Amino acid sequence: MEKTYLEKINETAAYIKNTVGETPVIGIILGTGLGDLVSHINISKELSYETIPNFPVSTVEGHSGKLIFGYLGGKYIMAMQGRFHYYEGYDMKEVTFPVRVMQALGVNTLFVSNAAGGMNKEFMVGDVMVITDHINLFPDNPLRGKNYPELGTRFPAMTEAYSLGLIQMADDIAKENNVRLMHGVYVGTQGPTFETPAEYEYMRVIGGDAVGMSTVPEVIVANHAGMNVFGVSVITDLGGKDIKEIPTHEEVQKAAVKAQPVMTGLIKEMLERI
Repeated sequence: MEKTYLEKINETAAYIKNTVGETPVIGIILGTGLGDLVSHINISKELSYETIPNFPVSTVEGHSGKLIFGYLGGKYIMAMQGRFHYYEGYDMKEVTFPVRVMQALGVNTLFVSNAAGGMNKEFMVGDVMVITDHINLFPDNPLRGKNYPELGTRFPAMTEAYSLGLIQMADDIAKENNVRLMHGVYVGTQGPTFETPAEYEYMRVIGGDAVGMSTVPEVIVANHAGMNVFGVSVITDLGGKDIKEIPTHEEVQKAAVKAQPVMTGLIKEMLERI
């Protein structure tokens, strides 16, 4: 008999708990080009996705596919090195499965990072943008289908999808360190194409500041699970009708590398203060 979604989550969480022992309350999803944070983690245990029961496996260049447990900024954390994207062919339940497993392990605060294209005219390539809100343009929602009350309410509010307290903390740290930190609304799309100039313009008109192909599904599920969420985007390219540059995956990774020190410093300092 096929296992239910809930049974799979609990089986995976039990496996991780038995393998790792102590489980953290802070989770981090490391996005494109932001793997540098890993070198700052005092690692106590690594689990390859292939070895974890029910876990999907990452297929994208630059995403290696490991769950990392260890200490960062004096806090015990778990980090996903390599995430799953809807454009790879996973369904929304698979994309967000790791967040459900984090929930079952007792994670209550989630940090997410991504690479995004900028539409805001104030932005420059290499800027770091704190996500204050999002617009979901994915064709599906990870909460569609049967709702398990154990996981969360049927109709969760998304009023404060990104924790105002954590945003304030990030702003304080940026001010103290004289770091340029932008704010904005992240638009989530299914990809894998980069946007047309007209699409960039449309997303700007509807209130978006940056656009990417991830994050929104995980954040919806984290909110459903009652977690506090902090999200950050690296602006890797700029789009719109007046910009004629053609974005490439290589350029995206290059810009992400440039922003790594700011990102890493910010998240480490935030962990110290939580």
